[in-house]
Amino acid sequence: MIFRRIRELREDRDLTQTALADYLGVRQTTYSKYELGRIEVPVEVLIKLADYYQVSLDYLVGREGRR
Repeated sequence: MIFRRIRELREDRDLTQTALADYLGVRQTTYSKYELGRIEVPVEVLIKLADYYQVSLDYLVGREGRR
């Protein structure tokens, strides 16, 4: 669920994985793995993403349907 939401949010804003990876301080390949669900997204990264997109953590983790 998390990976789908972070991808949708990124694509809705026409951002690249590289741009988000730079913001988060990770490599593009790491960010790609987050979106693909291949590795877990650390809590610190989830918080940064929620702040960046101005959504709740509950939304990112699928506990809430509204942004």
